[in-house]
Amino acid sequence: MTAPLKRLYIKTYGCQMNVYDSERMADVLTPLGYGMTDSPVGADLVVLNTCHIREKATEKVYSELGLIKEMKQEKALTGEAMTVVVAGCVAQAEGAEIMRRQPAVDLVVGPQAYHQLPELIARTHRSRGESLAADFAADEKFDALSPDRNPTGVTAFLTVQEGCDKFCTFCVVPYTRGAEWSRPVDTILAEARSLARQGVREVTLLGQNVNAYTGGLANLVRALARIEGLDRIRYMTSHPRDMDEDLIAAHGDIPELMPFLHLPVQSGSDRILKAMNRAHTAESYLKTLERVRAARPDMALSGDFIVGFPGERDSDFEATLDLVRAVGHASAFSFKYSPRPGTPAAALPGQVAEEVKDERLARLNVLLEVQQKAFNAAQVDRTLPVLIEKPGRHPGQLSGRSPYLQAVHCEGPAGLIGQIVPVRITSAARMSLAGTLSPAQAPA
Repeated sequence: MTAPLKRLYIKTYGCQMNVYDSERMADVLTPLGYGMTDSPVGADLVVLNTCHIREKATEKVYSELGLIKEMKQEKALTGEAMTVVVAGCVAQAEGAEIMRRQPAVDLVVGPQAYHQLPELIARTHRSRGESLAADFAADEKFDALSPDRNPTGVTAFLTVQEGCDKFCTFCVVPYTRGAEWSRPVDTILAEARSLARQGVREVTLLGQNVNAYTGGLANLVRALARIEGLDRIRYMTSHPRDMDEDLIAAHGDIPELMPFLHLPVQSGSDRILKAMNRAHTAESYLKTLERVRAARPDMALSGDFIVGFPGERDSDFEATLDLVRAVGHASAFSFKYSPRPGTPAAALPGQVAEEVKDERLARLNVLLEVQQKAFNAAQVDRTLPVLIEKPGRHPGQLSGRSPYLQAVHCEGPAGLIGQIVPVRITSAARMSLAGTLSPAQAPA
């Protein structure tokens, strides 16, 4: 008689890299008898995989821990135990402070140490040993992980690079993820082949500075494109100064490399970019995009923007709006500047008032929304190859992604899941497209 699965709940905050890390945490805990559950209530092991980019995200973690503490106490009344783990970048940055502030936490595990979770949890269960594990090298983590994963769909994230050497003055990543480090090609290819064998058709290569991949991201993409069954390749997040000519050319040469580029600029003001230590200017950024569009004219562009950085004047913000108008975005992420303890920008003079940040963010978002709607509307009456990923929310509906990363909905048989099919786009909203299958794909 097999023992019942222990219940594992993982809540993921922040970026796609944390999503990948959470998947791998579930993988390494499976041999210990843990199975995923979608609620922390009654869970035997709760893992909060945290993000430290913005202050509100950190406070959300502590708020969540307060609720989990109550669940842990309720479970203890029945004679059962709940193990609580804080993982990720908040764990790396705040370490023992987390356990001091919330004693319900049993383990604090940095992003380079989650491969140690089985051992650490076993030690915790034996009520001895370590409770902090934040200082491990990235290569130790990946060496300890099996290349075989259990993907849950036809798309998957694949981490190829970690860390950052750029030291933007607003960012905690160099302090929480460490220096830039690239995984060996053979281990990436082994993991990608395993994913392809299990039906994954599209991979998104992840890294804090993914285009800083040692040996060249374009070379890695070319190797991945030769894997049978792997039909789509994406990557994020990139830094403008690492967007080399080989990678730009790859977008025109490799059909498997999708025409979508997320290239954060953060500001359109050279004065603010210098204060951010971004090492690029608005003009150099726009020239990079010109070369990208020359290689792939239909490229969908996405970016990140921070408003209200210390010292940002009205003229600086207007320069950002001018840059946005010059680019034309298919999508974008925009944020109010949030001081992160220990970063240089947190101590800069000229901190911008919250009401000013709010007003600027609202204006920026209006412009970005107009551009996103326009990009989507331009797809109407086109026939796009859509990777069908899953059933839609309505009976008979399918949901997939266009080459430009847009969500696409159409009606069709469930047997099309995992296939790339032509869909004629009939309507567009801000966040998605709707269409009809070509006659050859539509059910009789």
